[in-house]
Amino acid sequence: MLDISIVVPLFNEEESLPELVDWIERVCNEHGYSYEVIMVDDGSTDDSWHVVEKLSAQYDQVRGIRFQRNYGKSAALNEGFKAAVGNVIITMDADLQDSPDEIPELYRMITVDGFDLVSGWKKVRYDNAVTKNLPSKLYNGVNRWVSGIKLHDMNCGLKSYKRKVVKSIEVYGEMHRFIPVLAQWAGFRKIGEKVVVHRPRKYGTSKFGWERFINGFLDLLSIQFISRFGKKPMHFFGLWGTVAFLAGFFITIWLVVEKLFFEGNLSNKPAFYLALTTMIIGTQFFLTGFIAELVSRSAADRNNYLIEQRLGWDEKLPIEENQ
Repeated sequence: MLDISIVVPLFNEEESLPELVDWIERVCNEHGYSYEVIMVDDGSTDDSWHVVEKLSAQYDQVRGIRFQRNYGKSAALNEGFKAAVGNVIITMDADLQDSPDEIPELYRMITVDGFDLVSGWKKVRYDNAVTKNLPSKLYNGVNRWVSGIKLHDMNCGLKSYKRKVVKSIEVYGEMHRFIPVLAQWAGFRKIGEKVVVHRPRKYGTSKFGWERFINGFLDLLSIQFISRFGKKPMHFFGLWGTVAFLAGFFITIWLVVEKLFFEGNLSNKPAFYLALTTMIIGTQFFLTGFIAELVSRSAADRNNYLIEQRLGWDEKLPIEENQ
């Protein structure tokens, strides 16, 4: 088994890849690590894949996975995790803003200090203070409050993991922002943090967009729900469905009593429609909500991605058999 698997998701980063691989090789050779670099091309439209092909031919340690189209960072990480064979898995972005010089300490914190997961903290950032830094602080503050995991920068791409962690979680949608939450949910409680260097972007442009924060908040709610009720959805949907139905039921009883004893009119009162609505909502919530959640969670094609090419593995064998 290799010491380290370095998973690098990338999208249109052709200029930075040669420098990144050279830097990784230099650091790993200096410390005597056996390693592999798994570069996952998430449907790049530039020459990134051709660069990966050249690097794979030049370096025995470089492997490549190419998506047929852009699926997102979560999909890239998930495929990289499945392919990784190292004892410690380290993830980093391809834009050279993450420094490979952090690899030795990230590796040591897993193998010596015994952490299950170590997340980088870009304490000093070179991003725009208004459009990225401030929203990021607010975003991480909400994450800490909701998840209970005290990390300053949960979305940092520079992380290290025990092999068992990445083989025990599934990253889909845009859940890469919440891998520490997924790991904690899977039972890995020893989560650490390391201040890492954040370097100015040298090539290309940022893939940052404001929609990340809206999607991120929704994903956080989703993952919190799944972690608490994924195995027992009836505890949530049944509770609130029952509450809504009983509220409508008791209002109905009150209206019937009023009709019988006080000669009231049922259909011309707002309470009648309130009772009808809450009973219908309660029934639908009870029967439909948790079924839809279970269907989405167990969908067979949730993590199926069209991979056009692979580099660095025996093409006659699936990746799992090469491990």
